[in-house]
Amino acid sequence: MKLSQVWLRTYSWDFITLQNAMLCQAKSALHKPTSDGHAATKELWESRFQTEMRLDEAIDLCRRCHRMAPFCFYNGNTFAALARDLIQNLALPADEAYIIRSLAGHIVAGVATDEEVRAFREFCERKEA
Repeated sequence: MKLSQVWLRTYSWDFITLQNAMLCQAKSALHKPTSDGHAATKELWESRFQTEMRLDEAIDLCRRCHRMAPFCFYNGNTFAALARDLIQNLALPADEAYIIRSLAGHIVAGVATDEEVRAFREFCERKEA
């Protein structure tokens, strides 16, 4: 399995914005870009999403974008859902997919322990070899 590829190419900024809008609508929350983080996050995303990178780099980009808070609500959910979708597309055995999706989601949300981050990187290195 080649883990260095253009992981995020199908996730345009318009897609991310729509994803956030749907999450907000489902929870009756305001969907609106933030004045502080939206422009910078959009610029970062658009400069990288069509670039070849390793899986751990794609997950880290999602984490960074979450932290930049481009939307008023559900930034973590927006980018964590995207990360979980990437893992789902790896066609892993169900038990391994569950663990790796969980690790990726924790990394994006910013709640992963050092051990979880290390386990995810080791998974990526094993799959790259």
